[in-house]
Amino acid sequence: MRQSTSMIEIATTRQGLVETTGAIVQWVESQAVREGLLTLFCRHTSCSLLIQENAAPDARADLERYFARIAPEDSSAYAHDDEGPDDMPAHLRAALTAVQLSIPVIGGRLALGTWQGIYLFEHRRRPHRRTIALHLLGE
Repeated sequence: MRQSTSMIEIATTRQGLVETTGAIVQWVESQAVREGLLTLFCRHTSCSLLIQENAAPDARADLERYFARIAPEDSSAYAHDDEGPDDMPAHLRAALTAVQLSIPVIGGRLALGTWQGIYLFEHRRRPHRRTIALHLLGE
């Protein structure tokens, strides 16, 4: 059994889903692990990770609109607004999703389904540079 670790940086330009599948697949394939488990960990409190539909843009747009409704930017609703009106809603959205994902590696490839992609879900309006830690355990 062996393990590999790395960090990837994702530049975001706005709130919403940023597909990261390609960079992650490329890193996993470079590790030459045939069978194992990849763990992804988002090192931030105002964005998250999702496995989501990667073929239909409307599915992602609907998801973004849904989260805007359930955690709206409403300055009268929250005490925490240190970084602006999108601060607390970003934390709520991250709490409702995940900051860690585990994906099996089978036959040297991520075991994602046909229409699944890996996304960083940016919950803040302004651009950020986000870091995802990768940990691959396998043989």
